[in-house]
Amino acid sequence: MIEDTIGKIEDKIRGADAIKDGRKQELLQLLHTLKSEISSLSKTHGEQAQSIAGFTELSAHEATRSKQNPELLNLSLKGLSSSVGGFEKSHPRLVQIVNTLSQTLSNLGI
Repeated sequence: MIEDTIGKIEDKIRGADAIKDGRKQELLQLLHTLKSEISSLSKTHGEQAQSIAGFTELSAHEATRSKQNPELLNLSLKGLSSSVGGFEKSHPRLVQIVNTLSQTLSNLGI
């Protein structure tokens, strides 16, 4: 399920004409790393891992819409950041990836 969600996000990023190739590669690399981190997390925290994947999908959707709604993008990014709350000590790499991904998606709206 998580693999499918990340795959959908990757397809959405690849197909987004508004995103420059360099930024697409950056996002795809972040998603690749996120997939690995979420896979590890899902072994012990399945529901939280699914929430992270879901908020990532929602955030990517809002960031790549042809007509963006800044409020919805902001809300989805807040949800994404909140979804990794409490994992700073046990999964610091996951938190770092989510924060970087959030910032990158946020910058797409500029």
